[in-house]
Amino acid sequence: MAMQKMRAALLLVGLAAAWPALADTWLIRDVRVFDGERVHARRSVLLEDGKIRDADFKGKPPAAAKVVEGKGRTLLPGLIDSHVHAYRHLDLPLLFGVTTQVDMFTAVPLMREVSERMAKGENQGQADLFSAGTLATVPGGHGTEYGMPIPTLTKPEEAQAWVDARLAEGSYFIKIVMEPGSAAHKIPSLDLPTVKALIEAAHRRGKLAVVHIGNLDDARAALEAGADGLVHLFDGAAIAAADLEAFVRLARERKAFIVPTFSVLESIAGLREDDVLADAGLTALLKKEQLLALQGSYGKQPKPEEMTATKAVTAALYKAGVPLLAGTDAGNTGTQYGVSLHHELRALVQAGLTPQAALAAATSAPAKAFRLPQRGRIANGYKADLLLVEGDPTQDIQATRRIVEVWKDGTPASALRKAQQEKVALEASGKVGGEVVALPADGRISLFGKDKLASPFGAGWVPSSDGFLGGKSSVQLQRQEGDAVRVNASVAPGFAYPWAGLAFMTGVRPGEAANLSAAKVLRFRVRGDGKNYGVSLLAEGVQIPVNRSFTAAAEWQEVSMNLADFKGIDARLLTMIAFNAGPVPGDYQFEIADVRLLDK
Repeated sequence: MAMQKMRAALLLVGLAAAWPALADTWLIRDVRVFDGERVHARRSVLLEDGKIRDADFKGKPPAAAKVVEGKGRTLLPGLIDSHVHAYRHLDLPLLFGVTTQVDMFTAVPLMREVSERMAKGENQGQADLFSAGTLATVPGGHGTEYGMPIPTLTKPEEAQAWVDARLAEGSYFIKIVMEPGSAAHKIPSLDLPTVKALIEAAHRRGKLAVVHIGNLDDARAALEAGADGLVHLFDGAAIAAADLEAFVRLARERKAFIVPTFSVLESIAGLREDDVLADAGLTALLKKEQLLALQGSYGKQPKPEEMTATKAVTAALYKAGVPLLAGTDAGNTGTQYGVSLHHELRALVQAGLTPQAALAAATSAPAKAFRLPQRGRIANGYKADLLLVEGDPTQDIQATRRIVEVWKDGTPASALRKAQQEKVALEASGKVGGEVVALPADGRISLFGKDKLASPFGAGWVPSSDGFLGGKSSVQLQRQEGDAVRVNASVAPGFAYPWAGLAFMTGVRPGEAANLSAAKVLRFRVRGDGKNYGVSLLAEGVQIPVNRSFTAAAEWQEVSMNLADFKGIDARLLTMIAFNAGPVPGDYQFEIADVRLLDK
């Protein structure tokens, strides 16, 4: 995961429209049911007010019920991905039947935003999220390399205060990193006494403590320290029989759960999810930029032998009855939200699990392990988070990919799936972007009056800084006489690329794209303190804003920039135009006026 990508994605946090609060009544009739643990050959399931009203309904359908025939189909609990980094594409998992994600590290504002929507019952349009928020690591350790400053610790005495601070931020559980890197690239890592203190601090507050590990020794050490679960397995061309037996015995004795994360370990081994890439039904829901993540891998050369140890350990853990959870580590190269869980299920079966056990690993098992309320089962009173597929995935695991319908809190996702398919098809045709925005006759997009900062289209002008990502920069806007605004920016160190300034959100809602292909030139007037500034453009599918610099001299001057010079930005999908100070720390002041988008 790249935190620079997170920064761009978080510009869109909190901008999703609220979903309708009430759900229709549904009856899925005469369907095979996998309830999270067992298979029922034929049942009818009644959904009402976003809940499972009756998991074994008998009798005539209620008058208000919408009936879905289940013959030849299987109804499953909504799938749960037990290891993601949810910093973007928050609506994508639901399209593939993943109704809950367990997040191992994301930005606190995003975590809080989704938690608030869940609490209000307004999260029907995307997967629910249970997050660790910020992970526990040392200065310079794994998790600090992504550009966002995070709180770290170095000694056991700091553990309780660190844990309490995370819980105050809204973390659902505590995620701890034991990652020394490789022989070629060693990195600092928490020592064992501090890991143990963190686990005990979490347990003292009644919270789970899970550990990221990268090798067998750390996996054993984490379990011995009392970890509730390991959120990775380790790879390797081989594992000694004695080591395998000892590790499995320890995991069973400590009653720990394990998330193997085949998807990301295969990427590290240079392997791609070719089964997903070859499935037209799945790729029809992935835009080019989303597909691109799946087409890559961390390893430069395929080394399938590196998965030997992972498969052997997974098979032995399953045979010993150790809980296994399906998790992808989506957000990393070689993975993608939602769709990779179907690959993960296949990988678990190939490693030795039965299809039914693999399905439990993506439904009831994670719900139990992570204490996730009212999900992972088809039972009376549970959330109506469901997946209906053609065929029988309890016999053929790849039947999970033949999706008929997904319900989230009793609301079907078919309209969302259809809309995404249409976007993908439109993109493939080369006709991207919505209706072309008609530019004002004079091109002016800055209507800076005495009382407000207005615009002729789009969501308008807003102050922008790294503060919402944990940075320390700030900005104040002061309206001036005429069509001008003064930007007083304080750019502070502590963020990988600190900034503060003024941004124009081009879409109807902040974060939405607008087709500004009619615009060829950005022109504005500026004066200021003589320092260098940047114009940043962001478009849908672009992970990092594209920047061009200008100088704010003491006297008013006009600046013109060709949009074509912002390489990689498609004006048909433009989401933001920003005028920023940074990244050099310091105080900045400039005035900007008469911002125009011109057709020549």
